[in-house]
Amino acid sequence: EPPKGLRANILRSFLPMSDSELSDSAKEPQWRRIQFGLKFFHAIIQERRKFGPLGWNIRYEFNDSDLEASSTITHNMLELDGSIPWDTLLFVVGHINYGGRVTDDKDRICLLAILEQYVTPKILDPEYTFSPSGKYKCPPNSDVATVEGFREFVSSFPLNEAPEVFGMHENANITFMSQEAERVLNVVLAIQPREAGGGTGKSPEETVTQLVQRQEERLPALLTDENAHAASFKIMEDTGLMSSLGTCLTQEYGRFNALLLRLMKTLKELQKAIKGIIVMTQELDDMFNAELNNQVPEIWTKGVGYPSLKPLNSWFEDMILRVEFFRDWIEKGPPVSYWISSFYFPQGFNTSVLQGYSRANMIPVDALSFEFSVKDTDDPEEMEEAPEEGIYVHGLFMDGAAWDYEDMVICDQEIGTMYVKFPVVHFIPYRDKKPNPEKWAAPLYKTSVRAGTLSTTGHSTNYVLSLEVDTEEAPSYWILKGAALLTMLND
Repeated sequence: EPPKGLRANILRSFLPMSDSELSDSAKEPQWRRIQFGLKFFHAIIQERRKFGPLGWNIRYEFNDSDLEASSTITHNMLELDGSIPWDTLLFVVGHINYGGRVTDDKDRICLLAILEQYVTPKILDPEYTFSPSGKYKCPPNSDVATVEGFREFVSSFPLNEAPEVFGMHENANITFMSQEAERVLNVVLAIQPREAGGGTGKSPEETVTQLVQRQEERLPALLTDENAHAASFKIMEDTGLMSSLGTCLTQEYGRFNALLLRLMKTLKELQKAIKGIIVMTQELDDMFNAELNNQVPEIWTKGVGYPSLKPLNSWFEDMILRVEFFRDWIEKGPPVSYWISSFYFPQGFNTSVLQGYSRANMIPVDALSFEFSVKDTDDPEEMEEAPEEGIYVHGLFMDGAAWDYEDMVICDQEIGTMYVKFPVVHFIPYRDKKPNPEKWAAPLYKTSVRAGTLSTTGHSTNYVLSLEVDTEEAPSYWILKGAALLTMLND
């Protein structure tokens, strides 16, 4: 396991190196600085893991063999006549040596954005630094320094690195510490005894029974299309088929009904099991412990649930709001703005919008994607009527960034403010759209974990789509910060 801390990690990389290896190059001054940059890059990508999803969507096990292969290839490239092939080095090191381990597309973009800071002609400039503070850079005497000299220079780095060296905001440290505290609390919860101590407090059985009864009383009624608004499941005159959004609504309310039926069944069974009327199965026992610890029971999420990291109380309130959103859609017609966080499968909803536009305008659906227009409010109530083309979407949150309503661009967070609401967005179907390199493509995820698996539909179970937003900084600035959009928070 690599040592913890940036300084210790770089020092470890110099352990197997000798003075002869430092001098053994046809372009010795350049080799000395580039190999230091590679070691620094290797330490950076390992230490980013401590920030969880802000660092990497998936925790990759980069190891010494990656650095060794990259150093050898770089050394061989420098032996060739002519100028240094920077683009080739970026491709081989970023896409092959390290990129071969990276399975998430957004992580690959992040990896290359980090590498471009170290495999660059700028690294040959003695004034070039690796961080805004200027604390991290190549040794000033790198042309003549011995391996021991490099180690001494690295030892002068701060013991605890600030997030700025990773290109991240100070809030990243708060995220890291919160994750560590949560991990400890989860262990404490897992090992606490169920038996009540002496005293007059309620027993666990009484506590859970009260909770379950309250939940059963508040369960929403099943969704039905009996009192449906004429526009909710509109049949298209020219095709005789239901509208794309009507089909999406049918699928979504079917999923919520399956969840509500599971909740009704298990809440009744748990009450009977606590009274001893039926056998307390392993699933019901796990549900009992989850209720006691304010966690969502696995029996509610397995097979019928949607991705969520909320504790039980918040999850239950959120579930009620989601069901009521779809009830309003069924009974009052399509809303002015859609709460995208409420969907089981927002990717399917987006496809429905594109498909409706495709049918109306006789354009192949695979030629369509979205253009995004960010509004100057996060309150959907201020949208007076639905747009003529496309849809309004609300309910998104920004993680690792904030929104500047004056200049209508993405901006840095305030210290201590971890998440902010994202404004209402107009999703506009657009034919043959080309990516705009001056805008930042903000990835949208269902939950803050960000990592997902490919489902049978070919979609990620977590990534939804990327929204192009205006930025005064280079897009790589936000990539290094780990900024993203989320459909829901964890609390």
